[in-house]
Amino acid sequence: LQANNLSCVREDRTLFEHLSFAVSAGDLVQIEGPNGVGKTSLLRLLTGLSQPFAGEICWNGEDIRRCRDEYHANLLYLGHQPGVKATLTPLENLGFYQKLHGTGTSEVDLWRVLAQVGLAGFEDYPAGQLSAGQQRRVALARLWLSDRPALWILDEPFTAIDKQGVKVLERLFLAHADRGGMVILTTHQDLTLMEGRLKTLSLTPLLQDAV
Repeated sequence: LQANNLSCVREDRTLFEHLSFAVSAGDLVQIEGPNGVGKTSLLRLLTGLSQPFAGEICWNGEDIRRCRDEYHANLLYLGHQPGVKATLTPLENLGFYQKLHGTGTSEVDLWRVLAQVGLAGFEDYPAGQLSAGQQRRVALARLWLSDRPALWILDEPFTAIDKQGVKVLERLFLAHADRGGMVILTTHQDLTLMEGRLKTLSLTPLLQDAV
């Protein structure tokens, strides 16, 4: 994944400009910076959900707007919203995502996956009756379903997750990178297990915001 000379403008305010970087197989990248600097906006650009004011984002050397289907087949994005179906149970939600991810997932034990994210005993409750934190855990369980999406883009994945849960996720991210995957994330958590492997991309307020 390569970002070339990106600029992002929201409501006549420039969040960042002339931003270039590359993410390669095996990379774990944390985007950091103060609130309002454009971290979530950058993630949305990288997923193709928003368009840059200037610059381009490329996958294997091609603009993601021209290889959209191929790019999205290799992308798993978890944003601020959990993205779960409220009328379905956690087990049914994972079954849906399992089919969505395609080949190689039928052997995954969905009950074990839900236990991994702390939802043992809640498998058959409608997701709409779960707390916001529990719904977030249902969304995170998707990460165990397939390693086919090479690129994981995760916006604050540790929200409402306890310390043990954070370590479980860190191990998963490291394993994904060891298989040649890529992880780009934002977080305010201290990531001890990933220390030494984690690269950082720092966004800083532009002068217009620092006055």
